[in-house]
Amino acid sequence: MELARVAGTVLHGGAVAIARPRPLADFDPTATKAWAQDGKPLLILDGIGNPHNLGAIARTAAFFGLPRIVLADRPDQALASDAAYRVAEGGLEYVALYRAALPATLRALRHAYGIVGTSLNTGSARIDPRGDRPIALVLGNEKTGLDAATLALCDEVVRIRGTGHMQSLNVANAAAILIYLLTRSPSG
Repeated sequence: MELARVAGTVLHGGAVAIARPRPLADFDPTATKAWAQDGKPLLILDGIGNPHNLGAIARTAAFFGLPRIVLADRPDQALASDAAYRVAEGGLEYVALYRAALPATLRALRHAYGIVGTSLNTGSARIDPRGDRPIALVLGNEKTGLDAATLALCDEVVRIRGTGHMQSLNVANAAAILIYLLTRSPSG
């Protein structure tokens, strides 16, 4: 009973560790060229409010080898909490988190990354990872999506088309699909 209280879940496996969270680094625009040299996509989360979604996205990023996630510096942005760490199942150990003001950060990234935003209303279903620059994928808030100022800075806007029975996927599911598409081999 005591382990469940400390862990915040009954799924503790008989052991609980209490640790201080890693500090959240501020985005350094001078690092973007070095980041882009590894050719890996960069994930930017603009107001993803649910820590469970943040954890699931971090787990997906770690699974596909994305080394960094930039979190928007806004009050509704979920940060690396106990819940996010639990859902990430170790993924946050392999992904560095950075805090940044949007849309200014997108302007700083443009020289090194192609900026691809997501939207329910516009865009194509095709995302092509074979350009001359790696992709910075911007995922918006679960309810409101991306701000107009952020969308305006995107080189391309994509959406995942469904049957129409549901308006959209959960943001963590959408992230998993889009990250897969960005990291798949050119041969498919």
